[in-house]
Amino acid sequence: MASNSGPAGGERKKNDDKDVPPPLPAPLAVPVADSHTHLDMQKHATVEDALATAASVGVTTVVQVGCDLAGSRWAADTAAAHEAVWATVALHPNEAPRIELGDPDGWSRQGAREPGGRAALDAALAEIDRLAGLPQVKGVGETGLDFFRTGPEGMAAQEYSFRRHIDIAKRHGKALVIHDREAHDDVLRVLTEEGAPETVVFHCFSGDAAMAKLCAEAGYYLSFAGNVTFRNAQPLRDALAVAPLDRVLVETDAPFLTPMPYRGRPNAPYLIPVTLRAMAEVRGIDEDALATAVAANTARAFGY
Repeated sequence: MASNSGPAGGERKKNDDKDVPPPLPAPLAVPVADSHTHLDMQKHATVEDALATAASVGVTTVVQVGCDLAGSRWAADTAAAHEAVWATVALHPNEAPRIELGDPDGWSRQGAREPGGRAALDAALAEIDRLAGLPQVKGVGETGLDFFRTGPEGMAAQEYSFRRHIDIAKRHGKALVIHDREAHDDVLRVLTEEGAPETVVFHCFSGDAAMAKLCAEAGYYLSFAGNVTFRNAQPLRDALAVAPLDRVLVETDAPFLTPMPYRGRPNAPYLIPVTLRAMAEVRGIDEDALATAVAANTARAFGY
C-alpha cells in the first residue's frame, strides 16, 4: 500500500490514492453474496486474501465470472478449489468479434490476434459448452450484446455468440448472465426469439424503471452494482425502486464500478456492504431485510 507521504515527507498529491484500496466498511449482520466479480482481474490481493477480507464484512460467497476462454477456465478451477466461490463461463460480447474478426489493437487481455473466422468462434463456444457442464459452474455468462465498444462490423458475431450461449444455458440448466450495454431492445428481442432459459440475470442492470418492469414481468433477476450510487444514476435508482424484492441481486463487477465515495479506486467483493446500504436506502427498507432477500435470491438464481 502506498505511503501517506511523498519522498520529501509532504502530503500525498490529490490523485495518488486512485490505486489504493478503499477502507473496510462496517460488517453486514446478514451474510450476502457478490453475484458478479472478477477476482482474476484484481491486483491488490490473492484469491485467498480477497475471500477472507470479504468474509470479514459479511460477504461469504462470490460468483466468479468468465469473459473469455482463459478466464472461464480460471473461474471453473477457482470455484473447484474454494468453497466460497461459484463460477460462470462465457465469451464476453466483445470477445466474440475479436475471435472471429481479429483484434489488431491488442485491446483484449490476450493481445493482438489474427482473424479466426466463424470456425474459431465455434471452437471457442464448444469449450464454453464443455465448461458449462461442470458442477461448480452455476451460470453461462457474461454474454449478451454491447454496442458501446463493438461497432456494426462486429454485431453479427456478437448476436450469433449470444444465441449460442442461450442454447448452452438451456441445455445445461444453468443461469444465463446478461451483459447489456446500450443494447436493451436487441437483448430483449434475442431472448424472446430464442426463448429465455428458466433463469436470467441482468448483470450490472443498466436500464430504467420501464425496462425493470419488463424484466420483472419476464421473471428475470436484476443485479445492481456500485454505479447505482453515482450522482448521475437516478434512472438506475428508479429501476431499483420498482424491481420486485425477490428479483434483486447485488454485485461489485470488481475491480470496476467502485461505489461512491470511492469511485475511481479499485473495487473488490468486500465493498458489497457499501452498495447494499445505498440500495436499502433507495428501497426504504432495513439493510438486514435487503441482505436477507438478496442472499436468498442469489442462491436461488445460481442454484447453490
